[in-house]
Amino acid sequence: MDEELMQIMQHIHDGHHFILSGGAGSGKTYTLVQVIKQIIREYPTSLIACITYTNAAVREIESRVNHNNLRVSTIHDFLWDCIGNFQKELHDSIVELINDGAISVSGNVNLPISTDFFVQNEELKPIQYKEYLHVSDGVISHDEVLKVAKYMFNHYPKLRDVVKGSYPFILIDEYQDTSPLVIEILLHSFDEDDKRRTIIGFFGDTMQAIYDDGVGDIDTYKYPSGKVYEVKKEQNRRSPQVIIDLANKIRFDGLIQRHSEDSNATNMKDGQVKTGRAYFLYSNSESTTIDDVRFFLQNEQGWDFSNPQTIKELNLTHRLIAGKAGFATLMEIHSSDGIMKYRDKVHRFVKRHDVDTTDKTFGDVLHFLENTFTDDRTKRGFSQTSDMESFINNNQALYRQALDYSYDEFIKMYVSNDQLIDDKKQEEDDKSKTGSKRSELVQHLMKIENCIYLYSCGEVGDFLKITEKKVLSISDKRTLHEAIDQLINSSEMRIGEVIDLADELGIVRKDEALERYKEHNPYVYYRVMDVPYREVQSLYKYLEGMTPFSTQHKTKGAEYDNVFVILDNGKWNNYNFEKLFTASGDELNNSVVKRTRKIFYVCCTRTKENLAVFYHLPSRDVLIKAREWFGIDNVILISK
Repeated sequence: MDEELMQIMQHIHDGHHFILSGGAGSGKTYTLVQVIKQIIREYPTSLIACITYTNAAVREIESRVNHNNLRVSTIHDFLWDCIGNFQKELHDSIVELINDGAISVSGNVNLPISTDFFVQNEELKPIQYKEYLHVSDGVISHDEVLKVAKYMFNHYPKLRDVVKGSYPFILIDEYQDTSPLVIEILLHSFDEDDKRRTIIGFFGDTMQAIYDDGVGDIDTYKYPSGKVYEVKKEQNRRSPQVIIDLANKIRFDGLIQRHSEDSNATNMKDGQVKTGRAYFLYSNSESTTIDDVRFFLQNEQGWDFSNPQTIKELNLTHRLIAGKAGFATLMEIHSSDGIMKYRDKVHRFVKRHDVDTTDKTFGDVLHFLENTFTDDRTKRGFSQTSDMESFINNNQALYRQALDYSYDEFIKMYVSNDQLIDDKKQEEDDKSKTGSKRSELVQHLMKIENCIYLYSCGEVGDFLKITEKKVLSISDKRTLHEAIDQLINSSEMRIGEVIDLADELGIVRKDEALERYKEHNPYVYYRVMDVPYREVQSLYKYLEGMTPFSTQHKTKGAEYDNVFVILDNGKWNNYNFEKLFTASGDELNNSVVKRTRKIFYVCCTRTKENLAVFYHLPSRDVLIKAREWFGIDNVILISK
């Protein structure tokens, strides 16, 4: 029995909650599976709930452990299984959460609502959990399940008793990305009393907590100040020695990895750990391009950039990727719309000068500013820049539309990169991840394309889970096949046409979330409607790893033979690669520095063979630290 498994089982025997902390490539999932098997052996009548983040991970664990006592599911499915049969309590809880403002209802609904809100034709509508949202019809989705579950576990002790009585063991994979709401449920609500003790086990790595909306760590719950006992897993089964050494220099939580002692591990060959190579490449010339760096890696090191299965190019931002990957217009709408940028500039001026915008259109406000603030110096505060002017001249119809919007409504319309391509995947397998900022519109489009993909790949079971299309007969199957064929051949259609078609065919219905987005963001909504649907297809392929490109966030959990990391924060203030190499003392505790170290750690530890990091125009201090981390011979100047 492995040392870590022995320690975990001792904590279980003692009735302790526990956490397995392991670095990248340590085999945390392997240990999770071993723990499940050992619990089954020692507690053959007890049910085990294992919570993962994707349906793919569910299938992976189920394939390794096939036992009737094991329930593997995503967190949302698990919580719904716990609360879904308590319909009266569900209705009462949702009414309370709507009245408290925690759950929104679209349409003209007067608050507070009464307890008969869900009564129709003298019957109570059942509350259902779906991939879409229709609260007024009793249909809730991912975010609402978390809120309702927390409320119910806090307010209904009998519900806690039922769940704790059913599951003596609950194991959480990738705990660091778990919503804080889930942690509160498991470590607060479930431990309100000790009449029935459920042991909670966490598996993960705080250094891979790169999503701000996840809990990150549960250090405050660790023994001795808390009730969760830590077990460290220090072996690394993936990385060659140079990557292990580099990763240990980057970590700041005290966990030091060593190479695996298992001769069958990925990083072992002929009984010895692989050496590997790690390069820090840099340029001193403005004219050096990424293509120059790729040329060096391809011709000097033999890297094959045409094979996305063996190499990944990792960027922090998506803008440079979008054109190559085929979704440039969607990216432009979400990141560099000149009219929206002009609106923001005007609004800053309006706030600074306390201009009354009541009952005025955007055009009315512009007219007022132009006639009131006439001197050239002041006018520059609300005038168009050359980029804005060029965009507006090329999009006159859009500009006229914007001029007619109510000013106060127009400034509330929000758009950002994250709404298009937040690094938490929103396809069916990963849609339930915590905290994604994808807009309801983009989530809807990804659901359409995911339906097409699952059906085309023969994953009919997963397809039926997310579609609203009913298949009850041979005729239904034939109709479904014809409907999917229509969607597959939709690349020359506009996005708006495909949304209408998917709704008409019953594959993906328009729901409250989509209608709410349309109501609140008509400018962006109608811009997107006119984009060719092939850009959605390209976006989906990019998100699913079907191209050689990826963002640094998106690659977490994956591994490749060769990894090329481009250190450019793209003016994103959440990250600072200069400080990654130069911070010292108290600066190391800065949230931006810690966040940057974590994303760099994740990037470097994806490789099974070789790593190349590129930094454009580094400072002297950056190069000093790079030589310390990578070795003098591996810090290489790339010249054009």
